[in-house]
Amino acid sequence: MKNLILTAFTLLLCGSELSLGAPMNALIIDGQNNHDWKATTPVLKRILEESGLFKVDVATAPRDGQDLSGFRPKFSDYQVVVSNYNGESWPQETRSDFVNYVQSGGGFVSVHAANNSFPDWKAYNEIIGLGGWGGRNEKSGPYVRYVEGKVVRETAPGVGGSHGMQHAFAVEVRDSRHPITAGLPAKWMHAKDELYDRLRGPAENLTVLATAHADPATKGSGQHEPMLMVIAYGKGRVFHTTLGHSVEAMKCVGFMATLQRGAEWAASGKVTQRIPQDFPTADKVSSRE
Repeated sequence: MKNLILTAFTLLLCGSELSLGAPMNALIIDGQNNHDWKATTPVLKRILEESGLFKVDVATAPRDGQDLSGFRPKFSDYQVVVSNYNGESWPQETRSDFVNYVQSGGGFVSVHAANNSFPDWKAYNEIIGLGGWGGRNEKSGPYVRYVEGKVVRETAPGVGGSHGMQHAFAVEVRDSRHPITAGLPAKWMHAKDELYDRLRGPAENLTVLATAHADPATKGSGQHEPMLMVIAYGKGRVFHTTLGHSVEAMKCVGFMATLQRGAEWAASGKVTQRIPQDFPTADKVSSRE
């Protein structure tokens, strides 16, 4: 009887190990950003690794004004690339490598100010769907927002990218069928952060997963703005989160969970993670140290 129980227990352990599999390879890109990438990259790395799904490397580009000609990460070594980068244009070879990587099925995650990058790089803007600042305007593409239950693409002249005062705000799920947002509360409070608004871009093959109301009382647009998005680019899967201005914002369990789920989906096309028990509620922020 003892041998039978031991055998069953061994099989259970083996089955668990097989189901977990080897970690997926993830790459975070940083080195230039008008935000504090030196503080936030370690947080992003920890969040991804704590999921148990990823082994994370970091590629740090030379500082602003230095020679980028040798910056050429081998994207093809990774199932997902996470950008914490907002700075000078990459060398042409690196740009070509990146586009081929995503187009061929690589996963990409754009975090917060990464959507400010490369306003003049057509393919990058198609990959992220929407971006802000860098001179973006109506020529960059429509202003995308959520109005009365549907996504609206506004083509009238206007700036591309702005935000009001930092504050905690409610994130509302708009597509509960997608693997990233499936099972999440319909509304949850996010920690103090910048709420991006008036984003513009090609917005092709883009699905808005969640929005937040940019309240005029905090100098916002008055519209429901995209916070979480997914974009199909060739065979690649892209998860775009506008959340994550600071370490404080990244400590929000809502940010952590959606980043982990978004990265897993971008890397594999599925989400296997359970929703944390301490996930924020409609009226309460939940953060971890």
